[in-house]
Amino acid sequence: MRRYIALIVSRLAPGRRAAESGFYWSFALSTIVGISGALATTLFKFVIEYIDARIGQSSAASDLVAVAKALAWYWRIILPTLGGAIAGTLLMIARNYRRPDIADDYMDAVTLGNGQLGFRQSALTAGSSLISIASGSSIGREGPMVQLAALSASLVSKALRLTVRDARMIVSCGAAAGLTAAYNAPVAGALFVSELVLGSIAMNRFGPLLIAAVASNMTMRTMGDYHPTYAVPAYPSTSPGELAFFAVLGIVSGIAAPLFLSAVRSAKSCFGRLPLPVAARLALGGLIVGALSVECPEVWGNGFSVVTSILHNPWPWQMLLLILAAKVMATVASAGSGAVGGVFTPTLFVGAVVGCLFGAGVSLAPSLGLASQTAYAIAGMGATLAAATQAPLMAIVMLFEMTGDYQSVLPLIMSAVVASAVAHAIGGPVMYGVTVRRKIKDEERKRIAVGTVQELAEETVTTITTEASIADALKMFERYPVRYLYIVSQEGNLMGVVALRAVAKALLLGREISKTKAIDLLSEEVVTLRPDDTFETALRAFLTFPGERLPVVANFPAPRFIGVVRKTKLLGAYASVATD
Repeated sequence: MRRYIALIVSRLAPGRRAAESGFYWSFALSTIVGISGALATTLFKFVIEYIDARIGQSSAASDLVAVAKALAWYWRIILPTLGGAIAGTLLMIARNYRRPDIADDYMDAVTLGNGQLGFRQSALTAGSSLISIASGSSIGREGPMVQLAALSASLVSKALRLTVRDARMIVSCGAAAGLTAAYNAPVAGALFVSELVLGSIAMNRFGPLLIAAVASNMTMRTMGDYHPTYAVPAYPSTSPGELAFFAVLGIVSGIAAPLFLSAVRSAKSCFGRLPLPVAARLALGGLIVGALSVECPEVWGNGFSVVTSILHNPWPWQMLLLILAAKVMATVASAGSGAVGGVFTPTLFVGAVVGCLFGAGVSLAPSLGLASQTAYAIAGMGATLAAATQAPLMAIVMLFEMTGDYQSVLPLIMSAVVASAVAHAIGGPVMYGVTVRRKIKDEERKRIAVGTVQELAEETVTTITTEASIADALKMFERYPVRYLYIVSQEGNLMGVVALRAVAKALLLGREISKTKAIDLLSEEVVTLRPDDTFETALRAFLTFPGERLPVVANFPAPRFIGVVRKTKLLGAYASVATD
């Protein structure tokens, strides 16, 4: 028994890797991170519900829409504005704790940083988000929840003194746990981090994420907080012929999602150009939300309660259009002003309303026996999420887990896949910047895979003629810090190279430098590249050559000198797409 205890302690001891090869994470460590992530997100939800219960003058937690409806019209304006000002002030304080070696966001900590998150900055940012959300901002709760779960994982990695690679992985596990706790969707939580953050569903990475997500979900169940996020009523099943309508819904959603994200991006740009401090910008965003809520209190919060109502009792299309327009404007104002939160849940709101409107439109032909508007709302949510994130598999699993409705899977798959393809073809913005960076890297990898030396070749002035003397070569060496000069004939053909070492040897032998030609010191072995050689061929050539540059020649009909390829430039091309 002692031997096994010693083995476990040695594996979890500071400075030791949790995996010996391939990056396999222990069950115990992933479980710890999953539990801590669930507890962190639960605490965040509890504080928000407590604040809203006090605002609504109720002993029980209420949703934000109910809170807004219970308030006088002027309080609907004052609270979001005041909340924005306080939240902005906290953000300004959080900036003082920024460190260049620590990422602000968990995605950057995993993909670009060292896997560490600053405690004080993250805590202040979470506090800012909490105030924004509790005061009615039209943003999602999932962003700060996942950030707090990732922060708890980062603290675990610091305590264990894990390596950068391991710290990144454990923060990823924390993020998966946080998303699971937010939506009661363990598989989708793991897929979210795998697809969007890590860009890989390899088992050595997906396994630990799934363990952390399951541990988070089991913790939520233990605390009695487990239920489908969007419980849906029973509705008629979809016939095979009706799948064509869901494909059309996918096209509509594939256009709607980029438009929504473009509006958010434009709002951020507009708010950023305002000559106002951060606190004033967030207050202005809150003021806009408050003004909209006077006539449409449904704009408060992330839209969860409204979506739930739509799924159970489809609304008139006129009311849906009004709420959709107001909610989009409120979300654009909140996110654009800089309020810390996500647009994940608001995106689901947009998808649900778009799907319900689409279902209302096709129901004008009742003879076709069309599916329920609830089915269109669910499919619209998944399709819009797939288009916004460019992660259709995650979106499909997410909606299935959040609704627990198996009969929605086939329509959901049809809509999500089509929507993702349409959004990709349009080339609009995506929800997370890490997706854009990965797309750029993928395109760069493809370019490197088919790239040729011609793309890297550059002209050089370190050439001499066949008539040049050693003295001429010395002047060139003195002027340029190189180890080789290229002797080029009048016809432009490469005759060979003269090494600085050969010139130094000639000087030691007492040769007359003004009368001896440099071509007499010509190297017999010259490693050259051709314009159509691949990057891989060039890399292999550099492995056999100690210098910084290699000449590029066209071999037919003669070795015509084109230029040189620098080792640093070639390695830079590979380094730009390097991943862990």
